[in-house]
Amino acid sequence: MTTARDIATKHMDAALAEAKAANVSTETVARVLLEKVVHVYKETRSEDDIASELTSTAENLSQDEDYMFMRP
Repeated sequence: MTTARDIATKHMDAALAEAKAANVSTETVARVLLEKVVHVYKETRSEDDIASELTSTAENLSQDEDYMFMRP
């Protein structure tokens, strides 16, 4: 069964490969994709909810630490 992660990963990988082939910064492509994600969020979510989502993501960037909501 195809998941949302499978779909998104396939398209992200393709976008990054296309960027590399076109000598376009992958960081710039990622920034534009994030911009597009926020645009999709705005269709159904409040600005406060989107900000909360982005803040939660930022607070959990470290792969060496458990997410704040996880218990030891």
